[in-house]
Amino acid sequence: METILLFIAAAIVTCLTYLWRNQITEKPWLTAGAIEDDASGVSDEIDPAARTGLMVFLAVVTSVFALFISAYFLRMELNDWRPLPEPGLLWVNTLLLFIGSFGMQAAWNAARREDKRGIQNGLLIAGAFTLAFIGGQLWAWQLLSDSGYFVYSNPANAFFFVFTGLHAIHLLGGLWVWLTTTHRLWSGAHLETVGLRVELCKTYWHYLLIVWLVLFALLLST
Repeated sequence: METILLFIAAAIVTCLTYLWRNQITEKPWLTAGAIEDDASGVSDEIDPAARTGLMVFLAVVTSVFALFISAYFLRMELNDWRPLPEPGLLWVNTLLLFIGSFGMQAAWNAARREDKRGIQNGLLIAGAFTLAFIGGQLWAWQLLSDSGYFVYSNPANAFFFVFTGLHAIHLLGGLWVWLTTTHRLWSGAHLETVGLRVELCKTYWHYLLIVWLVLFALLLST
């Protein structure tokens, strides 16, 4: 169990450190006085408040998941804990989320190149595979229910549904921003106006991928 806890702590610290160094420590307001042409196609003058707001939100989400994980370890020590078999479908779902995160990264890379078609393709890949992931999670729930593993029948079952459900809800929130960003892009908005949204979506998707990997490893280990 100590190894699992260390893995979870290391994953969370690594995620937050990466996001902090790449988002918060960048200080575009220091160069606000000098306007230069940016070959990346995305304005250097990205609103720091938006980045900071996302970081604060991710810190809160991390705390929520950390509390649930702590409760998970405490609850599994009791005698009525009976681990449920994780559906093999979860491996497929994990691959789908990997591809969705890759699509969002591709959209951001295209935004830096002023490649509108590349942004569109990346966003479509991200959205389609993320929706497929959520559909796969619902299917996994159905498979477990059909096998008699109901949310109320065992604490381990309840935690499985809570973990996967809470993660899916956060993805659905991200998909709303993805939808509005995609709509703006297809409506002819300038790349500079959607560049920040694509960047924030990219950060959010990578974060939720890391969270899912931690949850998946936790569920497989018990």
